[in-house]
Parts: sequence; C-alpha cells; structure tokens
Amino acid sequence: MSAVGGAYEPGPGPGPAPAAPPFDPELGSALAALGDAVREPFTPGNLVARQERDAAARPRPSLRDLRADGGFEVDELRVPGAAGDPDVTLVSARPAGTAGPLPLLYYMHGGGMIMGNAWSVLPQLLRAWALPLGLAVISVEYRLAPRARYPGPLEDCYAGLVWAAAHATGLGIDADRIVIGGKSAGGGLAAALALLTRDRGGPAPIGQLLLCPMLDDRDRTFSSHQMAGVDTWDRTSNTTAWQALLGDRQGSADLPPYAAPARATDLSGLPPAYVEVGSAETFRDEDVAYANAIWQAGGEAELHVWPGAFHGFDTLAPRAALSRDAREARTRWLRRTLARHAPASEGP
Repeated sequence: MSAVGGAYEPGPGPGPAPAAPPFDPELGSALAALGDAVREPFTPGNLVARQERDAAARPRPSLRDLRADGGFEVDELRVPGAAGDPDVTLVSARPAGTAGPLPLLYYMHGGGMIMGNAWSVLPQLLRAWALPLGLAVISVEYRLAPRARYPGPLEDCYAGLVWAAAHATGLGIDADRIVIGGKSAGGGLAAALALLTRDRGGPAPIGQLLLCPMLDDRDRTFSSHQMAGVDTWDRTSNTTAWQALLGDRQGSADLPPYAAPARATDLSGLPPAYVEVGSAETFRDEDVAYANAIWQAGGEAELHVWPGAFHGFDTLAPRAALSRDAREARTRWLRRTLARHAPASEGP
C-alpha cells in the first residue's frame, strides 16, 4: 500500500487559489465574532511570542479545581520516560467512589505540538465522558517542540502508556480496555502511538479516537492549499509547527510513519479508529485519506466530515448545533467501543 497522504501540486505560475468550501452559517458567525486574531498564522518569527502568550492565557486548572468538590479523584503521577529522557507527568482522573477496574481513555492534548498542557483538557473530558461513561482518564504532559523534537513527545506518550498498562491494578483501570485519543496534534500523536505500540508489541488499545488529527508534515494536499489564510490553522501555521517538531527532517523522503502517520505504508493490525474532520479545514484531505487507507488495509474506521466546520470548531463555537452533533457522535462511538469489550459480568 502506498503512503496515505495524497500529493497535490498546484499548477505552474500565479493563479487564483482554489475556492474554499463555505463555513456552516452558525460556525461562520461565531468565527467572525472572534475577530481576525483567531486566524493569525504561526510563523518562525512569532513562534516564541505566541507560545508565551498561549502559556499565559490557556487555563491550567489546579488539582483542587479538577476534583470539582469531590466529584472526581485526581492525581499527578511522575513516571519514568524512555531511556535517557526525563520523567513524564500523567494527570490521572476518575469519577469519585467508582469501584472495580474502569476502562481508560489515554488522552493527548492538542496545540500543534507547540502549545497546550495536560490539565486544560480535563474538565471537558471529565464532564463529557468520564462521568456518563464510567471512564478513567489519563492526560499526558508530553514535551513540546521546538524544545523537544521528534521522537521526544511521542516517546513520552509511549512511556506513559506502557507504565499505565503495567500498573493497571494500582490505578484501578482495566488494561484490556484502553482507548487512546487526542485532538489535532494530540490526534496525530494518538495515531502515531497506535502504530508504535503495534510495532513494539506494547499495550494493545481497543480503539483510537482521532479528532481532526495532524498527520502529514508535507503540506501538499488540496485542502492545505484550499484553506490557506481561511482556516483557523492554515498551512503557514502547520508548516511552522512541523518544522518546530522535525527540524530539517520536515518533508524529507525517509521520515518514519511514527513522526507523521500519513507516511505509513502499513495500516494493518490497528485498533478501530474514529476519525473526524471539518470540510472547511486544512487537515480534511489527509484525515479522509487516513481513514480510507485503514479500510484498504482491512481495518475498521468510522469517518465523520462535518460540513462547513473549521479546525477547532467545537472549541471556538461550543454551543453551535454542529458542535453538539460532533460531541454526541464521539460519545456514541466511545460507548459502542467500550460495550464491545465489556467484561461478561457487565452484560451487553
């Protein structure tokens, strides 16, 4: 099987950019209300300043906040990293008072590999999934680029997964019911982690939840050109982030699939995937191609392309009808995936 990221080379000479698909009206209104700053691209020149701005502005709830007046049990864990790497911080959370081993959502936050933290995503994950589905959640504080380049962030995620599976009894989780997942850069890391743990014979997840995953370092797809200057995360920002992660290896012919999963030529033997993306976002074509390549390899994937959705639509417009539909679809997939692997004592 060929690599999944289909190349698109624009014609020679200047010409009009491909027309972009329209935004969903409700999402478009919400985006317009946020102003031009939300689409300001990341560049090598502004990267450090943008990282500092994000670190100062992004919420980082305390453990007390996350415990929500006793509603959740939350702990920070320091676990060994890969050989020669620093320890990895995992933020472990579960509904309070739950007995027996719980299934685990092992989650990697978004932020283009250059921003974000393990704490900020937890309030939504706990409300949306941990409580109603009876899930434990571990959020990984992986190292960010460019201070840490590939394979550092992925090795952090792998080390945490191996540790969690090995210590499942003490954590009160079921090592046979682990779903790995993430959004944007975290979705790309989840896809890479599925490949890596398959090839190393590590823990075997029962599913991979890939939300608008960042998969292809080459920036050659039609949608990456089509949405340039339009999407909230366009090809300028994407190239900046991939260069921060990969340095001179960005775009090289011999890049391994664990660095950019769209490079994978063997997608067999992977856990069932949930893949979602917007029709009006940069990652559309690489994500659709990835789901298609899983099918071609004989695997299982559920693909959602949300019409008129830009990158991060449900975060920027959480009350929009399309955002609610997307959250409900993810929850239904998670519920079905967990039910398929439920112990016999729990019934169907």
